Amino acid sequence: MEWLVSLVGVGLVMAVLRDLFHTLWHPTRHGGLSRLVMTVLWKLAKRFRVRRRVVGLVGPLSMVTVVGMWAAIVILGWSIVYWPHMPGAFTFSPGSKAAQEPPLLDSVYLSLVMVATLGLGDIAPGEGWLRLVSPLEALIGFALLTATVSWVLEIYPALSRRRALAIRLALLRDSEPTTQQIDSCAGAVMLDSLATEVVRVRIDFTQYAEAYYFHDGEDDASFAAMVGYAATLAQRGQAARRQDVRLAGDLLGGALEDLATILDERFLHTGGTPTDVFAAYAADHGRSLHQP
Repeated sequence: MEWLVSLVGVGLVMAVLRDLFHTLWHPTRHGGLSRLVMTVLWKLAKRFRVRRRVVGLVGPLSMVTVVGMWAAIVILGWSIVYWPHMPGAFTFSPGSKAAQEPPLLDSVYLSLVMVATLGLGDIAPGEGWLRLVSPLEALIGFALLTATVSWVLEIYPALSRRRALAIRLALLRDSEPTTQQIDSCAGAVMLDSLATEVVRVRIDFTQYAEAYYFHDGEDDASFAAMVGYAATLAQRGQAARRQDVRLAGDLLGGALEDLATILDERFLHTGGTPTDVFAAYAADHGRSLHQP
C-alpha cells in the first residue's frame, strides 16, 4: 500500500513534467494546464465585462497562476512520495523536533526544502532508494525555475512582433497608399515583407499559443483590429497589373488564409471564411475589424 501511495505522487510529478514539455517545447492544439487556465480566465474576464485595463492583465496573471500550479503540484507529488515512508525511512538531526510533527507535515516540509534546493539537512533520506531519488526533486525545482524564465523570454518577443506588425499596418492605413503606389516595385516589396511578418505571427500562434490571451493595448497596436487592413492590401495587390505585385498579393493572401486557419482551429472554432475568422478574432479581443 505504501508503494501505491508513492506511485500516485510520482504520477502527479510526471503529469506536471508532461504539461511543461508540451507548453514550452512541443505545443499542441489540444493544450494542457496552461491553455486550460488561460482559457478559463479569458472567458471569465469577457463574461463579467471587466475593464479593459484588467483584461490586459489576464495573460500575465495566467502565466503566474500556471507556474504556481506547476510548483504546487510538484511539491504535493513529492510529499505523497515521502509520506508513507515518514518517519521510519528518514533520519533527523539531533535535537530536531521534526519527528514529533505529523508525517504529512514533515513530508510537505521536506518537499518544499528539496524543490527550493535549500538543503537544510534537518530531515534527510535514510534508505538507499530515497537517497537516490530525492535529489531529483531539487533538479526538477531547478528545471521549473529555468522553464519559467524561458517561457517569459519566449512569449514577450512574440508579442512584440505581433504589435510591431499591427503598428506598421496602422501607419500604412493612415498614409493611404494609392493604386499607383501599390502597383509598383515598391508595392511588391511592401506586400512581400508583410507576408513574411504575417507568417511569423502565424508561427508564434502555433509555438506560443498562450500569446493569444494577451491584449495588445490601443487599436493601432492591436493585430486583432488591424489584420483586416492586411487582407485589404492583399486584395489590392492581387488586382494589380504588375505580375510581381500580383504574386506578392497572392503570397500575403495565402499567409492570411493560413493564419485564419490556425486561429480558427486553435481558438475561435467558427468554421467560417477568413473574413469571418478575423472578425471573430477582433471581437474576442474587444475590437472591431479595421478596414479603410
